[in-house]
Order: sequence, then structure tokens, then C-alpha cells
Amino acid sequence: MITIGIDLGGTRIKGVVVNNQYQILHQYYTPTNDAEGNWKQAIADTILHLQSQAGEPMLAIGISAPGLPDKTNSAIAYMPGRLAGLENFNWKDFLQTPTYVLNDGIAAMMAEARMGAAKNSVNAILLTLGTGVGGALLINGLPFQGSFNKAGHLGHTVIDYAGPADVTGMPGSLEDCIGNCTIEKRSKGKFSSTHSLLEAYRNGDSFAKEVWTLSVKQLAIGLASICNIISPDTIVIGGGIAEAGEDLFEPLNRLLDVYEWQPGGIRATIVKATYGDLAGAIGAACFAMEKKAIPEMQP
Repeated sequence: MITIGIDLGGTRIKGVVVNNQYQILHQYYTPTNDAEGNWKQAIADTILHLQSQAGEPMLAIGISAPGLPDKTNSAIAYMPGRLAGLENFNWKDFLQTPTYVLNDGIAAMMAEARMGAAKNSVNAILLTLGTGVGGALLINGLPFQGSFNKAGHLGHTVIDYAGPADVTGMPGSLEDCIGNCTIEKRSKGKFSSTHSLLEAYRNGDSFAKEVWTLSVKQLAIGLASICNIISPDTIVIGGGIAEAGEDLFEPLNRLLDVYEWQPGGIRATIVKATYGDLAGAIGAACFAMEKKAIPEMQP
């Protein structure tokens, strides 16, 4: 039996076929066609293509999407301003197959927990550092969505109470401190992207060093605070900014030794995410597989 996972992005739809040994058998990309309003049919066509490639009976479908799912993970309940028609669209009825829908951050965590960097973790957190800062929680080996399915939005952790409000209204959030969306503001207009900031940093630019060092320090403080609440064994860092490599991970590890409470010298392990843009599709497949096989699995 196979499970198909779909990640609905603003630009592309990513699809994978996963078997019950957590092996990726096939993958497929297609344009979302959001402007034309054809994304629902594009997903249906992607599923048909993947199913024909696999040539095996299908257990279930998982769909990773932006927004907050409803309490039964059958639809995205809240996603204003994007992908018109997504809110409260029932995928099981449309696809005529058992289908489970989850937030794309939770899906990425499922991919890492079942097949990637957090495979052996019991409790873990995931941060995706990109345009914004996404996140997800793994507690007792299961994805934790919380009441109203909004748990894991770690990017909206407050670092500076006097800072500007982010998109959720939180002041001085972690997203504001390191997300690419604020790099021009943080660099006083000198840099238009974190990539250009890091280039200057590597070339010895003192102002770039100041901006980058402060951002990583604030990230470390945010992670240390989250560790005090969740006590994870693993911290998974993904997203485009994770491609900074040792320019991120070396100072981040060093600063966590300063800020993280480490009783008995025990600390969370920081690892880079294994999966890139396929993480949502892979995790959605894993989530659907387990929901179908183990219906009592906590959402």
C-alpha cells in the first residue's frame, strides 16, 4: 500500500509517493496555477499521475497547506488572503479518498521526525528560517497541533516587548529578528536579502557582522526560551537561511551554551533539516499514513 503526499505552495505543487516502510518511491512537481484558480484540479491531476506511476493500491492522501486546519484535519479552516477557496474545502469529498490536511510547518516536522534529521527524537522543535519564521512541535513522538490547531508558530515568540508588531500582532517577535522579511529594516536599507548580508559578513564587513551577530543572538535567546517550555532533545533548523551553514550553526551552538539552561550538562542537539522543498509533501504522506492506520493518533 502507498500513501500520496501533496504540498500546496503558492508557486508549485509538490507530490510524493511513500510506502509503508517510509520510502519515497516517486516525486512530481507542477505549477500551482493560483492566478487561474485551477489549483484544485492541479492537485487532483498530480494525484492521478503519481498513482499511475506507483501502480499500487492507495491507503490515503495527505495535503500540506498554509493556514490552520480544522479539528479533524479534513480542511484548512483559516487562511485569509491567499488561495481563494481553500478555507473549509473538504478534500475527502473532492478526491473521493481518505484525505488528511495539515499545516505545512507540522508537515515538515513529520518528514523530519519519520525520515529525516529528527528520526530518533521523542521531543523536538522545528524552525524554518526563510522569508518568515515557521515552526512545529513533536511531543512524545507525535506532531502537536494544540487547541485550535495553531501550536508550533514559534516565529511569533516575543524577543523584544518594545519591538514592532509582526503579522500576528506580537511585538518584537523571533520572525522580526531573523526573518528575511525584515532584513532591509534591520540593516537600515543596506541589504535587501539575508544572502547579500551573509556575503558581506564573509567578506569582513563590520556592519554586516553586527547585524548578523545580533540576529543569531536573538535566535539563540528565543530557542533557549522554547527549550525551557518544551525541553526538546532535538532542534531542527530548516529554510533558506539554514543554508548559511557554519556561519549560522557555529555561533548558534556557542550562544545556546550561554543562554540554554543545561542541568547536568545535558542540552538539545541542533541539526540541519534533511529535506528542502519536498518536506511538506513527505510529511503530509507520513501523517496521512498514520492517521489512516492508527485513527486514534492525536492530531
